[in-house]
Amino acid sequence: MRSLAWFAPLLVIAGCSSEDDPCAGVSSTCIGLTSGASTTEVQTALIEIPTGGTVAFGAGTFEMTTDLSLDVDGVTMIGAGKDKTVLSFAKQTSGAQGILVTGNDFRARDFAIEDTKGDSLKILGTTGVTLQNMRVEWTRGPNEANGAYGLYPVQCNKVLIEDSVVLAASDAGIYVGQSDQIIVRNNTAEYNVAGIEIENSTRADVYNNIATNNTGGILVFNLPGLDVANGAGTRVYDNQIYSNNTVNFAPPGNIVGKVPTGTGVVILAAHQVEIFRNEIRDHKAVNIGMISYVPIGAVNDPKYDQYPTAIYIHDNTLSGVSDMPTGELGAALITAIGEIRPNGPFITPDIAWDGVVDPNRTPGNPADKICIKGNGDANFINLAWPLSDATLPTESLTPHDCNLPALPAVTL
Repeated sequence: MRSLAWFAPLLVIAGCSSEDDPCAGVSSTCIGLTSGASTTEVQTALIEIPTGGTVAFGAGTFEMTTDLSLDVDGVTMIGAGKDKTVLSFAKQTSGAQGILVTGNDFRARDFAIEDTKGDSLKILGTTGVTLQNMRVEWTRGPNEANGAYGLYPVQCNKVLIEDSVVLAASDAGIYVGQSDQIIVRNNTAEYNVAGIEIENSTRADVYNNIATNNTGGILVFNLPGLDVANGAGTRVYDNQIYSNNTVNFAPPGNIVGKVPTGTGVVILAAHQVEIFRNEIRDHKAVNIGMISYVPIGAVNDPKYDQYPTAIYIHDNTLSGVSDMPTGELGAALITAIGEIRPNGPFITPDIAWDGVVDPNRTPGNPADKICIKGNGDANFINLAWPLSDATLPTESLTPHDCNLPALPAVTL
């Protein structure tokens, strides 16, 4: 590592107390940056910071013109507050994201990242990720030209995201993919295509979040063709998921572009998912939707299991269903409900399942159950996709009146 000597005016060791010093109160080796620091100065700090050190940003706006990267272990990036310290990438001319982190034991807190050209804060292949009191925003609001992902750990272990706000991502505001041991709590996701998404990941707890004004509130997905084939063990509980009716603005070709406008929770080909004690309401399409990958397209991944299994939906409060569902799911709902109730009334059920089952599985296998109970007067539809004379849709919950063992809590 190059010498820190030339950077001495910005290098502060523990014990400083000046209110104007970004490193005040920091107990580790610290590089402090004040408003107006250039992209080069910020990137140099991320290169020069030693293992276990802190890069501290003062209050104000930092105009970044290229992406930033960090590959040092044990580094903390801090600001003066998510509404006081802003790393603005509005003038970014190069880079696939705002910040790329590949160092282990990474922490970030108390600053905002705005208007990145691509993804905002991407953390790749690390063990130990803690993101606290962050704000990520594309300030022009929902727009397909916005970056895809906001807070974006992928292929990581031991991930904590809490007390943060993400606005207007064109894919997912808070996304954790192909990762293990995850906690996402006390966040607000608003005006994204997907508010919060857990994808091809294992052991995830998503709780005490607010997901509103997105296209879809919370997504639990397994997709084919990824290094981690089949995620499992996600709990979604004690969340406020409401009015996710923003028109889908994902760029053409993105899988999240298939999420119908007005969706609360979507489970796509996921396994061992427990959805409980959530308030889910006021969606134009459906409050909870469960689908396999079969209606989406052919699968060439031999490791991938495209059918949702071991799904337990219980003790939620569901209300505010729609009579105007949208998108491909909406079209399927309209057709299916028309088959069941040709004379109306047309009301979208709270919970919808595409009804696709694996023909190679043994019917009734407890490990494959979809159990739905204790959700008040919430109603249900099995769409029996694809509709035919032999497979008619049904609103009967009787086959799903069952229990599954509670999933274990995630500990980091």
